[in-house]
Amino acid sequence: MKERYYLVREDILPDAVIKTLQVKQLLASGDVKTVNEAVARVGLSRSAFYKYKDGIHLLNQIERESIVTISFDLEHRSGILSKVLGLIAGSGGNVLTINQSIPLQGKANVVISVETSRLTEELDEMIKMLQGTPGVRKTEIVGQG
Repeated sequence: MKERYYLVREDILPDAVIKTLQVKQLLASGDVKTVNEAVARVGLSRSAFYKYKDGIHLLNQIERESIVTISFDLEHRSGILSKVLGLIAGSGGNVLTINQSIPLQGKANVVISVETSRLTEELDEMIKMLQGTPGVRKTEIVGQG
């Protein structure tokens, strides 16, 4: 079944749904260390939190969150992956995962998932910069969401 989404004004939501969002914000900000501490602070049961936690998000968070998966063929030389990671970080990208194959015939395939909501430049510009990096033979976006 396909998920359906609704835009709903906060004042008509049940308290448990609003408090679930407050718990998520406390946890994300680091103001609390555990779910127990957060639910106690806002006056919500743990079971209600777990019931709603995956279904409530701030609208601006949904709009900004974006993950791109990039496949690279890198020459098997010291420092090339480090350079790629540095360029991604320098562009405001947050590396989420790195998967690297064993180098064969002088090159290794690396697949990197990057959270892009805080990029300081357009994604296309970052990709062009990565493609122009010495030791990067191929760069391709294989997924985006």
